Amino acid sequence: MPIIDVNADLGEAFGRYRVGDDDALLAIISSANIACGFHAGDPHVMASTVGRCVEMGVRVGAHPGFPDLQGFGRRRLPMSAQEIRDIVLYQVGALALLAESAGAPLCHVKLHGALYNWAAYDEEIATAVVEALRGLRRDLILYAPAGSPMVQTAAAAGQSVWQEIFADRNYEPDGTLTARTHPLALLRDPVEVAERLRHSLQRGAIRSRTGETLAVTVDTICVHGDEPTAVATAKTVRNTVYSCGYTLVRATD
Repeated sequence: MPIIDVNADLGEAFGRYRVGDDDALLAIISSANIACGFHAGDPHVMASTVGRCVEMGVRVGAHPGFPDLQGFGRRRLPMSAQEIRDIVLYQVGALALLAESAGAPLCHVKLHGALYNWAAYDEEIATAVVEALRGLRRDLILYAPAGSPMVQTAAAAGQSVWQEIFADRNYEPDGTLTARTHPLALLRDPVEVAERLRHSLQRGAIRSRTGETLAVTVDTICVHGDEPTAVATAKTVRNTVYSCGYTLVRATD
C-alpha cells in the first residue's frame, strides 16, 4: 500500500493568543510544521507543540518564516539571500534543539507564507534556503510546492525534497497558488476538497480554479491549521487519502 504524508501548520499561538485547534489536528495528521517564533509561536509554544507531537506519534517539522508577527509572515520583506539563509538557519536550529531535547528527531522543513512563495520561484532564494538546511543537517527533508522550480533547485543541490499540494487552496493555471486577496483563494467545501484531492491522487495532477490541469508528483498534502475549517478539512483529507488506497507515513518512517 503506497504511503503519503498529511501535514498542517501548528504552534502558531503566541503568548496568550491562541490560533487553531492543534490537539484536534494532531489526532488526524502525520506531520506538523511548527512555527519558529518569527511569524508566530514562541519558545514555550514551540516546546509544548513538539511535546504533543511526540505524544501523538506525529513527525516534527520546522516552519520558518519572515520576522513579521503583525503580518503573520504573509508579507514579503526586502531581505537579501544571505539574510534569508540566516533567518532560516536560526529558526530551524532553534526548533531542532527543542525537538532533540524532547527525544524527537526534526524530520523536515517547510517555509511559511510569503517566504514559501518567494523561494518557490526564485533560484537565489531557494539556494539560500537549501544552504541553511545543509549547514545544519543533511538528512532534513524540504517541503516544496509540487512542480515548482524550487524542487529542481533543491534536488540539483542534493537536497531531499517532498513535493507538496494544498488541500484547502485554489491554484492558478501556471501552478501557483491563487492569491489570498482573491475571493476563491480558499477551499472550504468538504465535497470540493475531496473531489479536488481525489483528482490529484488518482491522476497525478492539480486542477486550477479555471479548470486547467498540471501534472505533478504528490508526496505530502497540507491543511492550514489557522483556518476555522481546518479540522473538518483535515478529516476530509485523511478519509480521501484512505479511500484512494494510501496509508499515512509514521513518525518512525
